[in-house]
Amino acid sequence: MAVSAFDSALFRDLFHDAEVGRLFTDSAEIRAMLLVEGTLAKVQGRLGIIPEVSAAFIHRAAQEVRLDPAAMSAETGVNAVPVPALVEAFRKAIEAPDHAPYIHWGATSQDIVDTALVLRLRQALAIIERRMRDVVRALAAQAEAHAGLPMAARTLGQTATPTSFGAVVASWGWPLIRHLERLEALRPRLLRVSLFGAAGTLAAMGPNGREVRNGLAEALGLGPADDAWHSARDGIAELAAWLSAVTGSLAKMGGDLVLMAQSEVGEVRLGGGGASSTLPQKQNPVRPLVLCALARHLTGLNANIQGALSHRQQRDGAAWMLEWLSLPQIVMGTAKALSVADGLVPDIEPQPEAMARNIDGGLGLAYAEALSFALAGQMSRPEAQAAIKALCRKAQESGTPLVQLATEAWPGTDWAALCRPEAQWGEAPAHAARFVAAAKGV
Repeated sequence: MAVSAFDSALFRDLFHDAEVGRLFTDSAEIRAMLLVEGTLAKVQGRLGIIPEVSAAFIHRAAQEVRLDPAAMSAETGVNAVPVPALVEAFRKAIEAPDHAPYIHWGATSQDIVDTALVLRLRQALAIIERRMRDVVRALAAQAEAHAGLPMAARTLGQTATPTSFGAVVASWGWPLIRHLERLEALRPRLLRVSLFGAAGTLAAMGPNGREVRNGLAEALGLGPADDAWHSARDGIAELAAWLSAVTGSLAKMGGDLVLMAQSEVGEVRLGGGGASSTLPQKQNPVRPLVLCALARHLTGLNANIQGALSHRQQRDGAAWMLEWLSLPQIVMGTAKALSVADGLVPDIEPQPEAMARNIDGGLGLAYAEALSFALAGQMSRPEAQAAIKALCRKAQESGTPLVQLATEAWPGTDWAALCRPEAQWGEAPAHAARFVAAAKGV
């Protein structure tokens, strides 16, 4: 297996996301850093900090030059940051000794790397947001179609009371709507320029530093930043936590579907199941399992990012490197999970007969709560609950349905009327309908 399954040729179709993957290649990073360097020169030229003719030349050259990542590897390995090698290669490639000295004027490596990262994260978040909206709409279609399809709710792995499949689907979709709301709040805290110089003071640019920084932000379409975030990584940590939460919410759906698709449960069928190497009858729930695996992996990577919040002093190479090792996989993992979910949700086929069978279970124990509350009209609530609990044990021991035992014990009440899913699913269809209405605004 490759060191990273995300970039493995063998596992590419399982974990790799081509659309987001293009943003996290060596060439994409170099192009982004060159964009920052070229735009910085243009802004500085306009403000008279470097010769305007040199600024124009550098800006144009940054768009045209092609640099080989492999040629920068050795120097990057020595410097632990790619910018010195980038600047040297850029200066050499343009063959313009009069202009080359003005490349990277007054900036530091972290300014270029972080701003280039933010530019790529902006594109990645646009892709992720689009996919989230698609998944929400697909879930809304399922919730609307099955708002009134009864099934057993389960708590702690045991049958509880009736609910509806539409309500269950809604429970998968609501967190995604909230994640979209969180994304809107997160973006301005994350998508900010970084231009603060070697020690966060931008001293090399003298009194013009803030003006250059704001000009660079405007030219790149990023938010301004008056606080140096070289070692204040709360924006990156917030992003990693948000991405991990998105995949966690998708894994909730995946885990539920794995259980619902179990052979002995059979409440859903999932199109496109995976094959076994030896068992011809199997259709493995591969896509739900991928959602679960990605979420667990990203949880571990997110812990790395949260740990890297403790950047020491004004800049910390070790904590910064830890971000490089973890963040790209978190972004790609989230994008892949959303892609998997988008294909999975329309393929979910609920099985009404199995759902009905599992509610009743042959004994109708799912209606025990309803019977205890109804019986509380004839005796105290604690007495009613104890009586129904005893009746449940008798039903399990004798194999006699609970409603039959209740009718024998307390004749004169239509207990059977209470023991129907529609009589006991409470707000379930309304939950589904509210989600569908909310999803229309996504």
